[in-house]
Amino acid sequence: MATADESFDQFEDDETPDVAASESAGPSSGVRKRLFSKELRCMMYGFGDDQNPYTESVDMLEDIVVEFITQMTQQAMEVGRSGRVQVEDVLYLVRKDKRKAARVHELLNMNEELKKARKAFDEVKYAGSS
Repeated sequence: MATADESFDQFEDDETPDVAASESAGPSSGVRKRLFSKELRCMMYGFGDDQNPYTESVDMLEDIVVEFITQMTQQAMEVGRSGRVQVEDVLYLVRKDKRKAARVHELLNMNEELKKARKAFDEVKYAGSS
């Protein structure tokens, strides 16, 4: 029977090639590039996690987020016009979940406010330079 140290060494040896393969993996290798790691780390810290959360936790959370976005996008494409995702499609999908629907409306309102603020800023900027 192997000791704990020998088992750990065996585990380390088994994992090393996978890590090296994932770091040098291209798009066709099946290994996904982490897109939201930085943002998720900040969000996790903001919700009470450590300032530097475990990479495994961030990766797991990112897998969940990407899976959710993928499923919502696929469902929205099935509901609405074929091949296009529109805001109304997402609103339709979350209509029964009051928290999600409220958050979507909040984000849409915030987006409109940001557009108005940018437009006002650009108008002041261009008016001042003339």
